[in-house]
Amino acid sequence: DVQLVESGGGSVQAGGSLRLSCAASGYTYSTSCMAWFRQAPGKEREGVAAMRVGMTYVADSVNGRFTISQDNAKNTLYLQMNNLKPEDTAMYYCATGPLTCGSTWSSPSRYDYWGRGTQVTVS
Repeated sequence: DVQLVESGGGSVQAGGSLRLSCAASGYTYSTSCMAWFRQAPGKEREGVAAMRVGMTYVADSVNGRFTISQDNAKNTLYLQMNNLKPEDTAMYYCATGPLTCGSTWSSPSRYDYWGRGTQVTVS
């Protein structure tokens, strides 16, 4: 079974940084599109960033502040978040499924597997 386990969330002040991790197991990690999504209360789930085989995609709202990366040896996906803002407050989810990311990488319906999420709160 595919398993995704997020960690690294927490509470920080505006301007601070956090690094989220997503440990993956149960599938061919390095050849699938991996993504980070977030969902704030009362809002739709939105794509934050995605990557596959060195190609990265980042939402305009976090471009220049968030960086996605992966360590294939550890089967782990990361999201480095700098200069955090209160509007970044949300539950952050790791997801995978599609063999490619492409222009529709931010569509949640494309992803088959999801982690349980890690909460990020910025005040």
